[in-house]
Amino acid sequence: MDAFADPTLLVPTTAGIVRGSRDGNAHRWLGIPYATPPVGELRLKAPLPVQPWTGVRDALEFGSAAPQEPTKVIPLPVGVEINEDCLNLNVWAPPRAEGDTRQRPVMFWIHGGAYFIGFSAQPVYNGRALAETGDVIVVTINYRLGALGFLDFTSFSDPADPFDSNLGMRDILLALNWVKENIAAFGGNPDDVTIFGESAGAGCVTTLMTMPSAEGLFHRAIAESSPATSVYKPERAALVAKAYLDLIGVEAKDAAQRLREIDAVTLAQQTTHLLDYVATTWPGTVAFAPIVDGDLIPGYPVAAFRAGKQIKVPLIIGTNHDEAALFKMMKSPLMPISESSINEMFELVAKDNPKLKDLEPGIIAEYPDFPKQKGGMEIARDAGFRMPSIWVAEAHSKVAPTWMYRFDQAPPLMKLLGIGASHATELPYVFGTLPDKLSEKKALQFRLGGLKEAKQISRRMMARWLSFARTADPVTVDSETGQDLAWPRYDEKTRSTLIINGTDTIENDPDGDIRKAWGEEVLGFK
Repeated sequence: MDAFADPTLLVPTTAGIVRGSRDGNAHRWLGIPYATPPVGELRLKAPLPVQPWTGVRDALEFGSAAPQEPTKVIPLPVGVEINEDCLNLNVWAPPRAEGDTRQRPVMFWIHGGAYFIGFSAQPVYNGRALAETGDVIVVTINYRLGALGFLDFTSFSDPADPFDSNLGMRDILLALNWVKENIAAFGGNPDDVTIFGESAGAGCVTTLMTMPSAEGLFHRAIAESSPATSVYKPERAALVAKAYLDLIGVEAKDAAQRLREIDAVTLAQQTTHLLDYVATTWPGTVAFAPIVDGDLIPGYPVAAFRAGKQIKVPLIIGTNHDEAALFKMMKSPLMPISESSINEMFELVAKDNPKLKDLEPGIIAEYPDFPKQKGGMEIARDAGFRMPSIWVAEAHSKVAPTWMYRFDQAPPLMKLLGIGASHATELPYVFGTLPDKLSEKKALQFRLGGLKEAKQISRRMMARWLSFARTADPVTVDSETGQDLAWPRYDEKTRSTLIINGTDTIENDPDGDIRKAWGEEVLGFK
């Protein structure tokens, strides 16, 4: 039965009926708009709900990706375009027998990409395996990125018609509201939503957990490699926005008008240049990030966690063992790994936080490979991802169930190349999108073996993530071996951490000496 004859693939939403298709045993609806296109006068404005349509809207193909510079690292799939009209989402659902009215848990995915690249159509984010295996509804979204989503132009706008702040975060918030209003029609439970994301997507997760307007829109959270401290004050954001205006040749006095006139693709062409400029001018910071605007985001997320002001839902949070290797491989300055850039990073942090100025010697002493590149990569990893995640876990474990992990798994070839368990390498394990055969193009990393082991690890990770989405507890049983997948909660006493590898283990306070060297004060920029 095709999509045009199968009534179960016709779903009513608040804006109109959408027609989906089959994806294996799952059903899927692709490219559903959740907002009015943010174009013209709506550019750099908070998103508005989608306008209704008449008749049946086909949801058979992925929607447009947010304006960004095309990259070989994340190639656009055939048929997917870059367009400013990008506020769309996708839904996967397991098949329902006639009369099945159960409301299934919902997993809501926020993709990463340093807040300036990425899209939900990336094959690694296919929600089919999670939906089929876990009997859950999977939602993946696109949101505004780069200059149009995570630069703050509010100080350059017309007071009579001001721009809004944190546009990408506002998009995600509207998408969550769409889920609340519509997901029941797809078989999902709007009162049982788990948000999960990686890298910038995980940064969105930890930031959402401190946004009062997000209260009630999600009920569990998973943050994979969250740059939780990469959220800045408006003054820093204005400096970065001014640097961007300089790159595109727009004077501050003309910005309010010109930012609406310039083509979105043209605006995206300078994002990598801005990223590089900021990373080399202020090592340890990123060009694109959420902003503490005192409105949507009332304060620094990690500070909010420490003050007990976060949304108190169960949380899984963790990092990868070799996060910085990806940035080394890409020759990206996004993470400082050289001796000079790391020293400058510490100097800049001390300027922002004078009481932290004496921390550097003690921290450096715990990295015997520094100033060699290996030591620099370890410091960058811990400054950017590991320590922020620990600081969040410490604070959150006091008010809600919290679990922490470290992903150490790497195929033999990746170890040989010195890449290891780099940033984002856990993604196909979580989504169950590892290659089926070594002959597949995406199986290059398994040329020296390791695919069978990777499949076993993926099965265990999916079981834990799915159990968490269904029950708020990641402790479950391996469906094939019957093995108990134990995972004690994280707290400041034991600091129990799941080490994900060929054989999963539990370690209390792994790399504890390094953690202690970083100290109790949050080391980050404002």
